[in-house]
Amino acid sequence: MLATNPFIMATSFTVMHPSDDIRGSRSKRLIGKKIVLGITGSIAAVECVKMARELIRHGAEVHAVMTEKACEIIGPYSMEFATGKPVVTHLTGKVEHVSLCGDVEGRADLILVAPCTANTLGKMVHGIDDTPVTTFLTTGIGTGIPVILVPAMHNTMYFHPKVVENLASARKMGIHIIDPEMDEKKAKMAPIEVTVEHVIRALSGGSMRDEKVLIVTGATREPVDDMRILTNRATGASGIALGMEAFRMGADVLIMAGENVGPVPRCVAVERFSTTEDLLGKIERLSDIWKAPTIAFFAAGISDYSPKKTKGKIPSGKEGLTLELDPTPKVIERFRPLFPETFLVGYKAESVRDQDTLLERAYEKLTRVGMQAIVANDLSDVTAETNTVYYLTPEKDAFKVSGNRSDIAVFLLERTMDLKGQR
Repeated sequence: MLATNPFIMATSFTVMHPSDDIRGSRSKRLIGKKIVLGITGSIAAVECVKMARELIRHGAEVHAVMTEKACEIIGPYSMEFATGKPVVTHLTGKVEHVSLCGDVEGRADLILVAPCTANTLGKMVHGIDDTPVTTFLTTGIGTGIPVILVPAMHNTMYFHPKVVENLASARKMGIHIIDPEMDEKKAKMAPIEVTVEHVIRALSGGSMRDEKVLIVTGATREPVDDMRILTNRATGASGIALGMEAFRMGADVLIMAGENVGPVPRCVAVERFSTTEDLLGKIERLSDIWKAPTIAFFAAGISDYSPKKTKGKIPSGKEGLTLELDPTPKVIERFRPLFPETFLVGYKAESVRDQDTLLERAYEKLTRVGMQAIVANDLSDVTAETNTVYYLTPEKDAFKVSGNRSDIAVFLLERTMDLKGQR
């Protein structure tokens, strides 16, 4: 009989991989999503550690699959560290392509090939399986798993007629291609942040897939003279958040942004404007630029007045200066008859510290213009991180939401889709 030592206790514990420390640290958008990251033999493969880590920061579980040529550029141990998962470099009796991408429970939600070479693209289109990545692709496509390709190659290869034909064939197969950046005679892999946004969009459920969303944001700049301008404090940050959330939900997005607005993510289309007249001209030509939007948000700080511009530069050093101002066109009022079927959401910013007054002024504007909804906010209740807004309907239903810009954007878009569905 074995003696029992009362001081020895059985203990069970789970060893955490360092990748778990960052999971969901940026967002929870990909929590519960399993992504196969196919890596092929382009020098851009050196970016795949960062790619995998960024996907994990949004919550994803990432499984790397590498071709032999990819292993010559970046080591499998690097990808194992990045993902916390065993790396597939060749197929074994475990039939990895079936267990991850076959018609089985718990299979991958998406296959992302980044970078994708011309060689892998051609093989995929023609159903050739001679690398782990192409075998995963054939299996996943047959199963119906969404596929995103991120090409990377020299531009002479990218514009080869057969490569162009293969890209078109892939799109016809329902495969999503993220266009490369043409620079230094190369078709460079799209930036990691752009690729991740496309992954989030592909796995979001596509609640706005059939929508064309116009967002007007930022500030106008009315010239005083050749140097000075009259503008306002609208940064465009809320409009950019709206645009990105709409893109993630599957919408086709165009952001009209003032020149003061910072860089707009490349995954959405952008048109820049300067003056109110410039913006109005773009609105009037919108049907030529982009056709009719199904939803429009007018979140811009559009000047109500424009000074009579002085030629040259007004000399400095004067004791006082008087500017003569003329009213500018009301852009949203010009928009309404041009696009009568668009679900139109305006904005009304006041500094009143009085909810009833704020909503009364917002409702007056909603009724006068003929909007489907209006977003009202009190400028005295805005901080760099958070905001509080009211979403007001023609029936005077007012929905209050507070939070950061992304949280508010999601609320506004979901509320808009609900109301649009009731029309």
